[in-house]
Amino acid sequence: MTVQARAKNLCELCGAGKNLSVYEIPPVKKVTIDNSIYACKTCIDQIQNPATIDTNHWRCLSESMWSEHLPVQVMAYRMLKKINNQDLLAQIFFEDDILAWANDVEKETTTSDIKPTKDSNGAILNEGDSVTLIKDLEVKGAGFTAKRGTLVKNIHLSENPEHIEGRVNGTQIVLLTCFLKKSLAIQLF
Repeated sequence: MTVQARAKNLCELCGAGKNLSVYEIPPVKKVTIDNSIYACKTCIDQIQNPATIDTNHWRCLSESMWSEHLPVQVMAYRMLKKINNQDLLAQIFFEDDILAWANDVEKETTTSDIKPTKDSNGAILNEGDSVTLIKDLEVKGAGFTAKRGTLVKNIHLSENPEHIEGRVNGTQIVLLTCFLKKSLAIQLF
């Protein structure tokens, strides 16, 4: 089972169905389904940059804190602490080792710590950009080759600045940024 399958293609914190990606809950030594959640861009942005927290958005935690999945519970606990919701925090009980993990936020990334995602030419890539492949790439496990010049629209950034997620031939895949160049959007009026 993958994190995406477990989440049924919805944000495990707020239930949103768009701009979703896997978020590894720090500190991460090895990424597994047991230390990752599937979350929307809004949730991830606010997790990583506490200055942008919108407390109204986090009303969803009253439901997600009861998730059957431990990583979702831990992330809900961390966000409840950040927004200082003592009423909901008082309802959560963790074993000592899980509580230690939930309170281990000192290594949580902030946007100032994040390296920008750049294409092969050094252009900064943003969520939703379009990129073009600069080399034929064999897609392992999918049984096809993504051809040079293929346009990948509406990319998703990942925690690793050397990877992006995008859809090629109807399949969601991870691409190395060293094989991509940013495409300029041309709008016709």
